[in-house]
Amino acid sequence: QVQLVESGGGLVQPGGSLKLSCAASFSLDYYVIGWFRQAPGKERELVARVTGGGVTNYADSVKGRFTISRDNAKSTTYLQMNSLKPEDTAVYYCNAERWRLGVRRNYWGQGTQVTVSS
Repeated sequence: QVQLVESGGGLVQPGGSLKLSCAASFSLDYYVIGWFRQAPGKERELVARVTGGGVTNYADSVKGRFTISRDNAKSTTYLQMNSLKPEDTAVYYCNAERWRLGVRRNYWGQGTQVTVSS
């Protein structure tokens, strides 16, 4: 069964840190991995993305605070979140996408809640 399972969310005070993990039940080779988030009443937005070659990009709102990484040997990606702010509160989702021979594969995890509050 194809699965992405996020973990590591929770409640943290402003200025604190959390590290999210996304474990895949399949090989992540050639997949672009993205972390998205959705706050109540808002649309889902891209937070960070890493290509199969390791190229990363970030939303302006998290640049310098969040770091995305991947360990293909473990089929796992990570989102290190530092200097957290209340506006970072959201459900965070992992996404894996790959195009190969004209076929798109796209998978989502179930999400993990991150709450930044004092």
